[in-house]
Amino acid sequence: MKPIILASNSPRRTEILTTAGIKHTVIPASIDEENVPALPPIDMALYLAKTKAKDIYMKYPDQIVIGADTIVIIEGKVLGKPKNRDDAYQMLQLLSGKTHEVVTAYYLIDSDQDYEGYSKTQVTFANLTDQEINDYLDTGDPFDKAGAYGIQGFASKYIKSINGDYFNVVGLPIYDIYQALRKFQ
Repeated sequence: MKPIILASNSPRRTEILTTAGIKHTVIPASIDEENVPALPPIDMALYLAKTKAKDIYMKYPDQIVIGADTIVIIEGKVLGKPKNRDDAYQMLQLLSGKTHEVVTAYYLIDSDQDYEGYSKTQVTFANLTDQEINDYLDTGDPFDKAGAYGIQGFASKYIKSINGDYFNVVGLPIYDIYQALRKFQ
């Protein structure tokens, strides 16, 4: 198999690939994630995953490049990474006591082919008090994560249930990625 590049600076994504025994290099894409065309949520995540992968592929066309983007959807609203503490607080307050959907879109490309897909997982939060939200914000954990939380960290104690792929919520649906990589041999 060709060498693999992960077009992401997410430590969680690289940890998932490494834990699964998938050797790769990390080269983060440099794209503007703020000015994205107005698209439905899943299409937006796919657009960002493709844009990230293609940015790196243009420089390394002889390798397999993986791009991914994770979003949180609740009540029809897309929650990305919080801009600041107040934004994170509002996101967590919105998630409190409700079920939301986490979607990770992925796109793989090399000189011979490309492959895209996405994974959905439903996550149910416990009811959070203002004190619990502020305590969590004080950890600093929510600020680089879609929806202002990481299921694998401090917020794990607030997750009542999930329906779907745990690794998708962390940021990379590894089963789906592995199945896609098998097509690139």
